[in-house]
Amino acid sequence: MRVSCIILARGGSKGIPKKNIIDFCGKPLIAWTILQALGAEEVTDVWVSSDSDEILKIAKHYGANTIIRPEKISGDTEPSESAWLHAIDFIEQQSEYSIDFVLAPQVTSPLRHAADFSDAIAQIKANGVDSLLSVAEVEDFFIWKQRDGENPQSVNYDYKDRRPRQQIEKTYIENGSFYLFKPQVLINDNNRLGGNISLFVMDRYKMFQIDNVEDIELSSVIMKGFNLNKV
Repeated sequence: MRVSCIILARGGSKGIPKKNIIDFCGKPLIAWTILQALGAEEVTDVWVSSDSDEILKIAKHYGANTIIRPEKISGDTEPSESAWLHAIDFIEQQSEYSIDFVLAPQVTSPLRHAADFSDAIAQIKANGVDSLLSVAEVEDFFIWKQRDGENPQSVNYDYKDRRPRQQIEKTYIENGSFYLFKPQVLINDNNRLGGNISLFVMDRYKMFQIDNVEDIELSSVIMKGFNLNKV
């Protein structure tokens, strides 16, 4: 089975300038995702799609193949699906084989092991599903929402009938770390998820993403504390 890892990394970032290549635990941020994918023997090949020459140069240095992403699908409002479709077409034109599954990890979610990719691929094989998303269990999170001018409302439990957390049905949050999907799912539905879907449950500490400056410090502490920087 051919599993191609496609890492999307735009050059522009409004929150943190050059976010995808900031120094994180001694390496450019994108390097961690590349090395994790290369460390999973079930992954056939690793590609980085970017509109940035600087990112592509770094990607090559860490062992990834590269794809120049067209400007028309590189804007910050352009969905990831467009870039994945472009990348799949590019890869299959360069190869004798078609892709069975795309592994699509997020650069800003570096808190994971190569084994997470391997285990997810094994799960998708065992379950015979069409797509998979990484999640974290949130059984003891009590979620509330509030609209302007209205009383707050509990979302995932009834505060008038507060039960021990052990009695609350397990729920999961999409942590954005990575997705696995058949190319045909993306082609048919223009969506990374479709057909028979599987949840890959990750450790809760791996759910943190780097979206702002504060996240860099927090994620760095977790990265080192759980030895995730030992690639």
